Parts: sequence; C-alpha cells; structure tokens
Amino acid sequence: MEKQKHLKYASIAVSGRPGAGRSTLLNNLMPLLKPLGWEFFSGGEWSRQIAIKSGKHDPNDTKHHLATAYDDDVDHQIDQAMREKISDPSIHMVIESWIAGWNARGLTHVLKVLLMCDDALRIDRVVNRDNLTVEDAKKHLETREQENIAKWKRMYGVGDFWDPKHYDLVINTYSHGPKETLDLVLQALGYYSANGQTPSGE
Repeated sequence: MEKQKHLKYASIAVSGRPGAGRSTLLNNLMPLLKPLGWEFFSGGEWSRQIAIKSGKHDPNDTKHHLATAYDDDVDHQIDQAMREKISDPSIHMVIESWIAGWNARGLTHVLKVLLMCDDALRIDRVVNRDNLTVEDAKKHLETREQENIAKWKRMYGVGDFWDPKHYDLVINTYSHGPKETLDLVLQALGYYSANGQTPSGE
C-alpha cells in the first residue's frame, strides 16, 4: 500500500454518456489498482440489478434499462452512497456512472474524468455491446438519454452534468483508444511516477 501514498488522488470518478467507454476504462484500471487495495463500483450495474429485482426490466433484455425504471429515491440512494464513500480520502475506489464526476464535484482528492465520444461511434459500440441493429441502438440511446437527463434535471435542478468545469480530465475516446485513455488517467493519477514507470505510449 506504500505506493498509494504517492498517488495524486485518493479515488477516481468516471462520467460519460452511454458508449463513451466508462466500463472499459474501469475494467482496464482494475488489474493495476486492485492490488493496491482499490475498490470498484459501477452505478449502472447496481441500478440495473435494482430495476430487474423490481420487475421493471427484463433480465434477458440486452438493452440497458432506463433511469425511469425505478423511483427517484433509488437514484438518490445510489448517488448519495457513492458520494459518501468517496468523500473519505482514506478510501480508494473507482466509480463509474453517467454522472459520477458531477456527483463528486468539489472533492479535490477525487480525480474526476469525463469521457466524450462522437455519437456515431457511441451508437456503433452499443450495437456491438447489446447486439442491436443500428436503428434500434440509435432509438434506444435517444430515448434513454432524453428520459434520464429529464429525470435528473428534475431531481437536481441542473441540465448539463458533463460541463468540463466539473472535471479534472476530459478525454475524447474517439481520438484516443482504450490504452491511450488508460494511460492518460494513470498519468493524471500519478501512477507511473509512483511506480518509477513511463506511460506505455512513450
């Protein structure tokens, strides 16, 4: 755990719209940070299980659920639980969700990462991930984003959860592949310098 003391941040919060690469980044960080005692949390997976258990989402449906599949208090519980957890600098974790970075605003010990991506590529990724047609993926993304954003805007009184001002690092995953994205996050975290390494791209 000694190396943890040399990292610049205690936790990482990853935000982005569907298909931007949040889950990929979390999974790529896991083998590097888990040995240091870090925890990993996916807000989307947790809420998906809640939606399935409540009978509002078919577990056999490959499409991701809508935030409207459960009540506002579920969103509040998830967001509050995540914020309370990462508010403690002695806890080290990576969390990913649509608005994880916005939810961690003001926490200077948390590296807030925003992943952005061209809509066409996001749709293509969802096609491959959820085994949908291009048209179905496009419609599902549009519906999901409109309904989720409307719900969160009503709940929190803001509309743009992906304003770069809330984030320490903004990465375009259209121009940066998974390995490049991982390298940028690790550099910002101070992982390479703490381990006496150089980024793989150098």
